[in-house]
Amino acid sequence: MEKNFILAGFGGQGVLLAGTILANAFMLAGKCVTWYPCYGAEMRGGTVNCEVVVSDAEVSSVHKQDTDFALVLNQQSFDKFVQRVKSGGTIIANATLVALAKPRDDIKYVFAKMGDIANAIGSSKVTNMVSLGVLSEACNIVSKEYLAKAVEIVLGEKKKQFLSLNLKALEAGCGALV
Repeated sequence: MEKNFILAGFGGQGVLLAGTILANAFMLAGKCVTWYPCYGAEMRGGTVNCEVVVSDAEVSSVHKQDTDFALVLNQQSFDKFVQRVKSGGTIIANATLVALAKPRDDIKYVFAKMGDIANAIGSSKVTNMVSLGVLSEACNIVSKEYLAKAVEIVLGEKKKQFLSLNLKALEAGCGALV
């Protein structure tokens, strides 16, 4: 089994952090994984994405032509990456910033108001964690327990004061599809 993911949004939305956490969750699950970031020089406000490839065996390559799953946090990323989703794949979109459009009929669409959920929790800065919860539920490929442990590991002691809020956001995302 080899699956690939694209996570994309504006600089400042925590896309690279979310990708790092996803990759760590897969490693905790005993999978082989790669993480590949891509961002413009402008950073905050510019486009940012990363690719995560997970496999039971050694990963064949880092940068894939098509993706099984795209997690997009803004309209620009949706427009850019919807065409890279494989036929039968899934695009997961932040409906707070992405129009509810379905330009292709050969892929699955998951829309959740991730930004609204994050704001209700107390900070738009945890939209990325909400999105990982939604991804966990929509893809059923990585458990929320591994994601929660990865959040704890990646934030570490240096950012321990943000752990509770991030875990709350992750849990809220997991419940967003119910």
